[in-house]
Amino acid sequence: MSTSQRVATELSQIPLRLRQARQKKDLTLDELANITGISKSTLSRLESGQRKPSLELLLPIVAALALPLDDIVTSPRIEDPRVPQKSSRADGRTLTPLSNHSGEPQAYKMTISVQDQIPRLRIHEGYEWIYVLSGRLRLVLGEHDIVMAAGEAAEFDTKNPHWFGSNGSGPVEVLSMFGKQGERIHLRARTAAKS
Repeated sequence: MSTSQRVATELSQIPLRLRQARQKKDLTLDELANITGISKSTLSRLESGQRKPSLELLLPIVAALALPLDDIVTSPRIEDPRVPQKSSRADGRTLTPLSNHSGEPQAYKMTISVQDQIPRLRIHEGYEWIYVLSGRLRLVLGEHDIVMAAGEAAEFDTKNPHWFGSNGSGPVEVLSMFGKQGERIHLRARTAAKS
């Protein structure tokens, strides 16, 4: 649920809380109107949800009912923003998700072992962006065969045959962003390793 949805849900609870709090104090709308100076019709519209609550209206009401404002208005809970660190391993790589949303693109931290040196070109729908955090990354993209150092980035259309892994000097850590097609990697075309 988005923040705006949580706020809307919380606001929709205020009319019922106002009515229940007033009834619990055994006050009529007329009595509450006399105490607060707010007209009976405004109070009625607040309790029926026909009038949006404002602090200007709520503060005198909660004061008259001898309640804390939190009893009528509670802050919408904000979910923990941290992304769960559930890594998965496959083909000598550790993939750690860095995004929690279901849309695209998805962000990952990828650790590639030094043994992952044999290019296996892949083709799939989508677009990929990679950033080398540490180590030396070998990127094979179509006719290109390059080595990237920490701090370098590349982006490419994944419909081009591509592969990236260790250049053999040690493990590599990269940040990668791609869509769902990149996660599935539909089609693999194996090529012979370059000497």
